[in-house]
Amino acid sequence: MRRRKSCGKTTLLNLILGIVDSDGGQILYQGEDITDVPMEKRGFNIVFQDYALFPNLNVYQNITYGLRNKPEISSREEVEELISLLGLEEHLSKRIGQLSGGQKQRVALARTMVMKPKILLLDEPLSALDGVIKESIKDRIRTIAREYHLTTIIVTHDLEEALTLSDRVMIINEGKIAQFARPEEIIHQPENSS
Repeated sequence: MRRRKSCGKTTLLNLILGIVDSDGGQILYQGEDITDVPMEKRGFNIVFQDYALFPNLNVYQNITYGLRNKPEISSREEVEELISLLGLEEHLSKRIGQLSGGQKQRVALARTMVMKPKILLLDEPLSALDGVIKESIKDRIRTIAREYHLTTIIVTHDLEEALTLSDRVMIINEGKIAQFARPEEIIHQPENSS
């Protein structure tokens, strides 16, 4: 069995989010150095690869969990609009264990979006999905980014996902940036990775 080498994709997300401390360099957001800004003050949010949902709560409780301490962030109408956008209306009273992978992914997206992040970070958002469900979630991610004018950073090992979901793609090879360009440039003018 071949093991995929780690190149630092998830570590990069964790650095941006503020979960781990940087041992060098700077993290700039809108021209401001946020390297030492605590995670809770950055205003970024992440959807983890394993969704990190609460199995003891129903779908609606999972979506609104973050609003318990900050109810002013999203109004009831905004929450309902997001639920509708993600097609979750009929699942609100279900437990997480009753959902498919695609439904869990949509719940995780909704839970993150109600907190109105400045940047949305997605760690391998489509890796557990296949076929029609994968395409549906891709469409929803594109719609959310467009409707909310939201910068979205997606970590994926799947080049097709990166090229179809992004307006800029960064290829990391052995912990270093190999190429950062528009998808069409990556396709037509790939950097020599040797």
